[in-house]
Amino acid sequence: MAAGDGIQVLPAGAGYGIVIGIGGVFALMMLAITWLQNRYTTFSTKQAEEFNTASRSVKPGLIAAGIVSSWTWSATLLTSSTFAYSYGVCGPMWYGASGTLQILLFALIAIKIKSNAPGAHTFPEVVLARHGKVAHIVYLFSGICTNMLVGACLVLGGSQVVAAISGMNVYAACFLIPLVVAAYVIAGGLRSTFIADYVHTVVLFIAILVFGFLMYATSDKVGSISKFYDLLLEASETMPIAGNAGNGSYLAFRSPDGLVFAIDLLVAGFSTVWLDQAYWQRAIASKPETSVRAYILGGIAWYGIPFGFATAMGLGCAALTSSPSFPTYPNPLSAAQNGAGLSSPATAIALAGKGGAVLMLILLFMAVTSSTSAELIAVASLLTFDVYKTYFKPEASSEKLVQISHYGIVIYALALATFCSILNAVGLNLTWLLTILGIIVGGASIPVGLILLWKRMSTTAAVASPPIALCLGLIAWFVVSHQRSGEISIASTGDTTNAVAGNITSWGSGAILAVILTYAFPAKHSSTDPRHIERSNKIQGIAPTATASPASTEKTATPTEAAVPGRSSDEKANLDISAEADRTASTAAPESYIPTGNELVDFLERSHIEPMDPIETKKATKLAVSFNVVFILVAFILVPFTLFGTGWVYNRQFFTGWVVMSFIWVWVSMIICVIYPVVESAGALRDVSKGLWADFGALFGGKKGKVGGRGAGDA
Repeated sequence: MAAGDGIQVLPAGAGYGIVIGIGGVFALMMLAITWLQNRYTTFSTKQAEEFNTASRSVKPGLIAAGIVSSWTWSATLLTSSTFAYSYGVCGPMWYGASGTLQILLFALIAIKIKSNAPGAHTFPEVVLARHGKVAHIVYLFSGICTNMLVGACLVLGGSQVVAAISGMNVYAACFLIPLVVAAYVIAGGLRSTFIADYVHTVVLFIAILVFGFLMYATSDKVGSISKFYDLLLEASETMPIAGNAGNGSYLAFRSPDGLVFAIDLLVAGFSTVWLDQAYWQRAIASKPETSVRAYILGGIAWYGIPFGFATAMGLGCAALTSSPSFPTYPNPLSAAQNGAGLSSPATAIALAGKGGAVLMLILLFMAVTSSTSAELIAVASLLTFDVYKTYFKPEASSEKLVQISHYGIVIYALALATFCSILNAVGLNLTWLLTILGIIVGGASIPVGLILLWKRMSTTAAVASPPIALCLGLIAWFVVSHQRSGEISIASTGDTTNAVAGNITSWGSGAILAVILTYAFPAKHSSTDPRHIERSNKIQGIAPTATASPASTEKTATPTEAAVPGRSSDEKANLDISAEADRTASTAAPESYIPTGNELVDFLERSHIEPMDPIETKKATKLAVSFNVVFILVAFILVPFTLFGTGWVYNRQFFTGWVVMSFIWVWVSMIICVIYPVVESAGALRDVSKGLWADFGALFGGKKGKVGGRGAGDA
């Protein structure tokens, strides 16, 4: 049975309409927002710092929304539901915990970026500064591979579901989705992706809440948690889950296969966060004093999405299989359909027919496009700063770097579309990609973290650990697949137990080799190239030591002293850039630099960035470590392994509390991602609105709006 058999309830035109129509609307909206930003705020997308790092000034609420949006792949919605449908109540919790841990641990990386590499644009730049060009090439390759695999999970998963529900050509979807997103990313850069992420996240939560209310309150198919429980009891008898406690119950947390898949996801999660430039870019773009808070809020908010959505839609797929409205009734989903992530779309169709299918397509389109936009700008930054600027034209002007970023976005969009088409042609799907992802890039995930977190990390360890770990992971994967399944095929390599051997070997050996090789070969890279030293110093926030000319010794106004148009004294203080650093760095401004007339942007373009204050660094580190310890103890050990160890089958009261908690968590996530960013940026929104209103009034003879209004730069 083909993946789409029995699921297609919409015409192909609906798929094209959503992909092209909604995508086009978003592209036009982002173009408008970019115009508003360039006219009414203190930032310009014509400069590389703004285009690629959002001038390192984004507030925690918008960073948290961006993290949630970037990490809410189509896989978050599709595979988490597949996980619940395949393994029962353990699925949503394991998926949420496995994905959230990497975000929370990345808070430690964010601190180190702000304190030890405040001038970096990408994570390979940090590697270049510490361990030289060979190490730089190794991690640049790992980063691009990660972005290709992540992009494939996003676009291929979304395209296959759109094709299954609407009959749209899957190859057309593979090309149209990234190209539509590329249109607005080219126009607005990183800040536009944050704003797009926010808008997408608003739609995402509306759709999730609608499905939640349908499942638990309003639908005549379920309509209450008590009936939901009864339907799951029935499903446990008619199609039990092999290996689950309670004779295969959907209501038992003990699922050995679920635990194995959770390990696969944990390794894949480490790889796709720690090696994905999109997450480093959000840490780089955040304000130093709030970067840790942003990642903690992002982790809390993201947990609620797979936990709440998969509890309703994944378990709902099992509960509704016996309903005549289920798209494959009286049969359950086939293995191919389940592997393609069709459990939640099937639930949506069963609950609300064609309306549910349309809402599901919109939901998936929001998830796919918001995450894809982050991947596009991430790869563009790698190609711009780590390929073009490092190996071709180190003295490239800011405007030229923006131009190269535009080219990079188009190149990646086309390459990703082609890659997804090839994967689809050979029969691979979203679940297979997620299962094996950690094998391919997991070996570099821990070493890249240690480069920032461990001072003793040697250059030999940094260079050798990833490729050796990759080889060991591939060997373990193929050997176990052949021994257990008797063949090397898509089915055997995608088996979760076979893949876990390769995942653990690749990920674990990368960490072990990094430590062993550091002690065996402790030497670190040292360069005498003045250009390399100058760039490394700028990345690390070390001020140039150029001899000042007589004119430069005079005290001049800087962004912290001079009046940035319309800024209050508090906002000027929040720039966190010292006047002394500006005076020193002014002598090192590249000749190719083109002033914009905007004091803040000009300053960021031509000077080094101050490291995070040591006292603030210590406080932030303590907060991040404490939060991670609590999360691991509660979410990874105490709750899940207590439920797993007892093998208890949920009774009606406990299941009711479980579902209510999952739904409440969705609301908490919505408050963090939807309401909080508006509250913290109220001043910026007010000033942009005033400027726009004044410009509108000027059409009738009034005074023109103020450009660069107070607070607008902090949007």
